[in-house]
Amino acid sequence: MSDELKPLINYEQFAAVDLRAGKILEASAHPNADKLVVLKVDLGPLGVRQVLAGIRAYYQPEELVGKTVIVVANLAPRMMRGLESQGMILAGVEGEPATHVVVSTLDKLVAPGSHVQ
Repeated sequence: MSDELKPLINYEQFAAVDLRAGKILEASAHPNADKLVVLKVDLGPLGVRQVLAGIRAYYQPEELVGKTVIVVANLAPRMMRGLESQGMILAGVEGEPATHVVVSTLDKLVAPGSHVQ
């Protein structure tokens, strides 16, 4: 990722992104990809989703279970190394290529599926 600012977007473009609190119920290493973790994420009324994240170099799957993370809930599903990802979790990333990655979590408990603004 470049340090340059991406093009400005207007409020309506940002408002189209549906960010939700998601509780990680399960996490495992992707069987066919060294960088991916397969997450089962509870999004409350939206159900449990499978989300794949390229964070295996920074987290052991078991340390992710129980965390409440921020999920892009309305991202179109995408196949990644043979498995479908039904969203994206947000993370802070330092360096290019990434040298430090920290999953974005909520510092107080909110119900799974709660809106993040």
